[in-house]
Amino acid sequence: MSTSCCPPSTSRAPADEIDAEDLARMCKALAHPARLQLLRHLIAHGDCYFGSLADVLPLAPSTISQHVSILKEAGLIEGSSDVQRVCYCVNQDRLRQFKRMTAAL
Repeated sequence: MSTSCCPPSTSRAPADEIDAEDLARMCKALAHPARLQLLRHLIAHGDCYFGSLADVLPLAPSTISQHVSILKEAGLIEGSSDVQRVCYCVNQDRLRQFKRMTAAL
């Protein structure tokens, strides 16, 4: 009799199909509540968000900027600027990639 509480998996992606460093980078970027809230705000907004992300959370603009930089480095959000404002949006392809990678675990 088996003592395992988990049934054996019938479909599991080989470990080499997951870029562990890339997945860890994205997980680290999402491992802070403020970054999760920023990402959720951008997802809910849809297209480009032209407002100040410092208005989204009660944090100093410099702190928001650091969180945005981490999300951008992980590729989860993108930002582009024109002369007077910055547009932030979710990188939907990257978010789908993250979902596939976590599902493959």
